[in-house]
Amino acid sequence: MRHYELMVLVDPEVDERTVEPTLAKYMEIVKRDGGSVEEIDVWGRRRLAYEIKKNNEAVYAVVDFHATPDSAAELDRLLRLNETIMRTKIIRPEDQRVA
Repeated sequence: MRHYELMVLVDPEVDERTVEPTLAKYMEIVKRDGGSVEEIDVWGRRRLAYEIKKNNEAVYAVVDFHATPDSAAELDRLLRLNETIMRTKIIRPEDQRVA
């Protein structure tokens, strides 16, 4: 399993209280393949640096999880199909070990 961070920008018309339960449903893909979800952190409504889909704001959420590369790719694909998701970005954070 690899460590990933997912940043999601959700349409500002969506109620912030529904963002976490919706993302938790998508994270079932990761859990089904043996991965784990460490944290779902909804940052709330923030101003965008530039306009996306004629919106100046979005609801930001960050998900910290462990998964296989295939399940991370499938998660990203399914999130992009959702019309309320404006942008997604999955990264593998640097390892924070001290030498």
